[in-house]
Amino acid sequence: MLGRFCVLGTSAAAQAERYVPTIWVDPDGCEHWVMDDGAEGYMSPHLTPEGLPVCRQGPTCGTLNTDQFFGTDQHRIDARGRARLLNFFRSSEATVFSIAGHTDARASDAYNLRLSQRRANAVAAIVREAGKQVSQSVGYGERKPRATNNTAEGMSQNRRVEIICVR
Repeated sequence: MLGRFCVLGTSAAAQAERYVPTIWVDPDGCEHWVMDDGAEGYMSPHLTPEGLPVCRQGPTCGTLNTDQFFGTDQHRIDARGRARLLNFFRSSEATVFSIAGHTDARASDAYNLRLSQRRANAVAAIVREAGKQVSQSVGYGERKPRATNNTAEGMSQNRRVEIICVR
């Protein structure tokens, strides 16, 4: 514990890097802090009996099936999808967004992580174009499935971009 905050820890490699102190919200609604020495922790002073932070549930204001915006194995958003997203972000009352990209499990884990990050970054660029801020843009690849990857319908649900609104 550092003050009232739970410290996640640092590694020797992390201490050698330069960090910018910041606060960010993960897709589960947990606020994190990062110090300039790489130390990281949760903002919540409340812990479960297991010692995990009690995080607020951030409102997920949008879960978008990526098939509607991206072609298979693509990260560029088509013109119609771009217009829909611009309208969504411009009309939202939120001023800051956290973007999480996901894929199905058809490719390697490393490939899916890169693809989901590129897709999250593409959506984040539209957030910025709409005049709003991005707190983070992260790709989870196939690591957080919503459904089974054993069926076409399940894989379709796993190919998504989640938009978390921060007000």
